[in-house]
Amino acid sequence: MSPEEKKVFNLLGIATKSRNLVSGEFSTEKAVKERKAALVIVASDASDNTKKMFTNMCTFYNNVPIYFFGDKDDLGHAMGKEFRASLAVFDKGLADAIEKQLKMMQDINGGSKHGENENL
Repeated sequence: MSPEEKKVFNLLGIATKSRNLVSGEFSTEKAVKERKAALVIVASDASDNTKKMFTNMCTFYNNVPIYFFGDKDDLGHAMGKEFRASLAVFDKGLADAIEKQLKMMQDINGGSKHGENENL
């Protein structure tokens, strides 16, 4: 695991403890629709249907940034839960810090944020 990945998981843990994060499909969907989500992360091993649903939802509701990162077990572990396929971060500052790390990883690994090279 790269230092950038560790930093993202640490920030997700901080967001969880400060109650600035919700996880699970229903809670994430609710946060996006109520325009409370500053960032959405979907596990890269989530189903294509889940990825497409959240991609469309984040685009429609206020153009919320969405990233596909980690797997269900790692995302859940970072929050002290069993496994999670999706999560939404409320706090803009934490969301910006997480997004900065994710962008750094993309630059290093040649990955992409939704819409640039993603084919859903």
